Amino acid sequence: MIRVWLPPLLVALCGTAVAAAMAAKGDPRGAGVFLPVFVLLAVVTSPLVFPRSISESEARRRSALDGRPVVFWRPGCTYCLRLRLRLGRLGRRAYWVDIWRDAAGAAAVRAVNGGDETVPTVMLAGHAYVNPDPGWVRERLSSSA
Repeated sequence: MIRVWLPPLLVALCGTAVAAAMAAKGDPRGAGVFLPVFVLLAVVTSPLVFPRSISESEARRRSALDGRPVVFWRPGCTYCLRLRLRLGRLGRRAYWVDIWRDAAGAAAVRAVNGGDETVPTVMLAGHAYVNPDPGWVRERLSSSA
């Protein structure tokens, strides 16, 4: 659990330290601008941006029933964040599996990526797509309505 929150926590702490140093040197306006930027970066790199993760087995079961894609991701991954933000509200229709929280999900990703935990990996109809184009994923989510 700590592993998931460590990167955003470090970003927030570093931003706070720099803003405090700026304020101490007599630049409160600069600190007032700098701190919200780092807080925003901390939120964006946190798991809060992603839909609630489910287990790999539950995601595959649900995907088999309704044909929606399963997205394997991990916090702090810029490519995962890019995919999530580009999908917008439609991204909530996919099944998201955090490989840092689900060992079976991490194993599934390693199995299709030659032992690497390359994310985002999207599973759809038994096929794996590594770092797919967000437009392609959006089309699949729209067609599984």
